[in-house]
This record gives sequence, C-alpha cells and structure tokens, in this order.
Amino acid sequence: MKKLFALAFMITASVAFAQDMDVVKGDFAFLGGEKEINVEFDYSKLTLMKEKKTEAQYIDERAEDLNKKGKGNGEVWKKKWNGAREGIWQPKFLELVNTILTKAKKDVTFQEGLSSAKYTLIVEVVWIYPGWDVSMMKQPAKVSTNLKFVDSANKSNVLLEIKAEEAPGDQWGSQFSNETRIGEGFAKTGKSLGQMLVKKAYKK
Repeated sequence: MKKLFALAFMITASVAFAQDMDVVKGDFAFLGGEKEINVEFDYSKLTLMKEKKTEAQYIDERAEDLNKKGKGNGEVWKKKWNGAREGIWQPKFLELVNTILTKAKKDVTFQEGLSSAKYTLIVEVVWIYPGWDVSMMKQPAKVSTNLKFVDSANKSNVLLEIKAEEAPGDQWGSQFSNETRIGEGFAKTGKSLGQMLVKKAYKK
C-alpha cells in the first residue's frame, strides 16, 4: 500500500510541476560563445485569471474585494503587488536560470542592465493565474511567458523564441501570498530555461 501511495504521489507531483517549453522560432547556435545576456521584462501584454482580465481590471477588483474584508487592506495589497515584479518575480527568474547554468559549469550570466551584451532576452509575461491556498487545500499559481532572444542593437530581430506555458508556482507547506506563489512560477520558468540552454546552447 505504501509503495502504491508513493507511486501515486510521484505521478501527481510530476503532473503538477510539468511545464511546456516549445521553440516557436529560431535555434540556439548564436548563443554558444556568449558570456553575457541582457535581460528585459515586458508586462505590456499581461492578462490574469481564467477570464484573461487586464492587469488594471484585476487590481481594481482584487483591491475592492480586500477592502470589503478590512478597510484599507486593498491599498496595502496594491503596494505589495506593485513591488512584486522587481522584488520577487524578476529576481526569482534570474536566480534560477543563473543557478542552473552555474551548476552545469557554464560561463554565462543572465542579468538586467547589461548594455554591452550583444543579445537580449525579453521575458514577455503574457498570463498569470495567482492560485490560492486555504491551508489543507491549495491551487498553485501559473505563469505563461514568451522568451524572446533578440539582437540588442535591433530588438525587432528575434533570433530565438520559446513559448513557456503555465509554469507552476508552488512550494512545500502553506503559502498564503499570491505574489510569492507567482514568484515560484517565475523561478520554475528560469529553471526550465536554464536546463534547456544547458542541453541545446551550451553543450560543451
């Protein structure tokens, strides 16, 4: 019985933490000799929830709901949400992609603000589902992005595009913060990208 339970758990875990990473355009050849990749994050096409609400719509509705539960709670949450991009989501992505590459002993760094880098990775965030956690029951966050490697001098020139769909954002134990759960989705995306680059761009 214990073996069956363990098997069921592993299958469930593998499904829960699966993520689709598909190359839409281009190949990895141009990245082989590069040691620095500039990174930019683009939220201009972001939608949220299953209904694909605009970010402004999501913020207004969420803040209104929180204010009903406690006066001023919505305004406090807005500050947390607005700070999550630079405080949680983007650092999580960068940390994991660089950790994977470092562990594989690849001499390359992904970082924001690298003006001298020949190539730029634009992380186009297109959809977020925050998930939820009510102690014994929870739903992981999901993050979908388009990962576009472009020529830094001509960013309309997309050399490689990877579609990363529904990266699961979850962790062991309870996590009641939507922003932190979403951050785990960014971390998963960075980890999956790093693993793909190790296999296809930095083989040597």
